[in-house]
Amino acid sequence: MEFCAPELPDFPWDTIADDVELAKSYVDGVCDLSVGTPVDPTPQIGQRALAGAANSPGYPTVWGTAALRSAIIDYVTTRWSAAAMTDRSVMPVIGTKELVGWLPILLGVRPGDTVVIPEVAYPTYAVGAAMAGARVVTAACPGCVAGESPKLVWINSPSNPTGKIEGFDQVKAWVNYARAKGALLAADECYGEFGWDSEPVSILDSRVNGGSLDGLLGAYSLSKRSNLAGYRAGFVVGDDQIVMGLVGLRKHLGMMVPGPVQEAMIVLLGDQFHVEEQRERYIARREILSSALVGAGFAIDNSEGGLYLWATRGEHGRATAHWMAERGIIVAPGDFYGEPGANYVRIALTATDDRIAAAASRIGL
Repeated sequence: MEFCAPELPDFPWDTIADDVELAKSYVDGVCDLSVGTPVDPTPQIGQRALAGAANSPGYPTVWGTAALRSAIIDYVTTRWSAAAMTDRSVMPVIGTKELVGWLPILLGVRPGDTVVIPEVAYPTYAVGAAMAGARVVTAACPGCVAGESPKLVWINSPSNPTGKIEGFDQVKAWVNYARAKGALLAADECYGEFGWDSEPVSILDSRVNGGSLDGLLGAYSLSKRSNLAGYRAGFVVGDDQIVMGLVGLRKHLGMMVPGPVQEAMIVLLGDQFHVEEQRERYIARREILSSALVGAGFAIDNSEGGLYLWATRGEHGRATAHWMAERGIIVAPGDFYGEPGANYVRIALTATDDRIAAAASRIGL
């Protein structure tokens, strides 16, 4: 039987395999600043909760436990000034990437439908649309989407890869645009805890959405805020009819967050202290790397939040990535995220203090 998969773009990392190998051959070891995978310890309170729930012989539910749903509501209400909701507006997911990739299909997006994604964007938005056979339109603002009638609109703040933070007026404009078009507005806010130069604004904020979650869906992750990427722990919050529809579909597909992971999520969502500790680590790494880059003649654009520096030497990002590889540093060329990013590289802050210091030293050579 022939395997007939949807036509997807080449996996971007395969295209820089030679530079990756070059960087790994560096005499003093590689500094991998290419991906946003956490390297710092998972907080002990999360580890203890996971271990304490290890005796978990029964199946978890797709909707999650009542305690987890309550913890999610408490978190988004306290941290993101969320509009009033019941637990019908929340659902855990198996790491937010699966939600991004599968959402168009689960929503019933079909060939011929339009999905709007950011102009410079995390590739999985486009991959999810391609899986559904939809047409992708890129846009930097609502006014840039003239003449379209999308079924789904994605926004992402702080942005991966640029670190750009959408302000209050911008988020509100996207809400108004999507509602006027009858589209679902999905906001990827997984980097929301890491605003540096300004404070991120959530799609859930009642000042932005008029106190209603109708037509809105926010996606959140504990991977970055709690160093929990290996647990695959995320959740969505929004329009209760959309959320309950997703719960119903996902029951058929077995999309369940493991019970012990749910227990870890509960305690970590209830604790902000470990998030502030992690923020301080990233602030220090950001200062070291940004100072080295500017000193070496780079310009850093956007980068108001998130876990990356969006930097350029005024040349194609592939050339810059090779320059970095010669110094034992792996970064992501900006064209991974769309042609408007072609002259940039994305540089992650998710490396140990030792590797960040080594990379900064090599950039200055």
